[in-house]
Amino acid sequence: MKTIRQIVLYMALALGANAAVADTTALEALREGDMKKLMFHSTPKPAPQVEFEREDGSTATLADYRGKHIVLNFWATWCAPCRKEMPMLSNLQEQMGGEAFAVVTIATGRNPPPAMKAFFDEIGVDNLPLHRDPKSALARQMGVFGLPITVILDPEGDEIARLQGDAHWDSESAMAIIAALVDGGGGS
Repeated sequence: MKTIRQIVLYMALALGANAAVADTTALEALREGDMKKLMFHSTPKPAPQVEFEREDGSTATLADYRGKHIVLNFWATWCAPCRKEMPMLSNLQEQMGGEAFAVVTIATGRNPPPAMKAFFDEIGVDNLPLHRDPKSALARQMGVFGLPITVILDPEGDEIARLQGDAHWDSESAMAIIAALVDGGGGS
């Protein structure tokens, strides 16, 4: 019954969506379980363009991801809830990643690259980026206090939702929300 309700809500959102819609009522109705912690903003918030470091040592900004919806996860190697959540983010990327959507992970604070790689190896994650924000500059600008924090960015690079703490990002609810955003343009 819950799945049928989610499908009906998803279809209503997809059929009625247009890129300018900021009404998040239909998206909020898709939230079940951990996703109830996902808070949609009444208006999109511009994401800062503070540089972070890629695995290869080059720099990037969130503007590099414009054009697709992003689930942006801030984490650290010492964070126990991050260890629990990261495989679910990996599953979300595996199931839904592509031209219109990606999961982007950024380790914030003191996270040496070898420790980050070991963290991913230990939990069996090999499809997420090992980006870092060693001085927490991006995290500070985005108001990240405590880990993990996950934000959803729309294709224009604006923050449209935020979840504090870990969550089951590969749940039916999470995937329905992401599918509704990507397919319907909701939240932009």
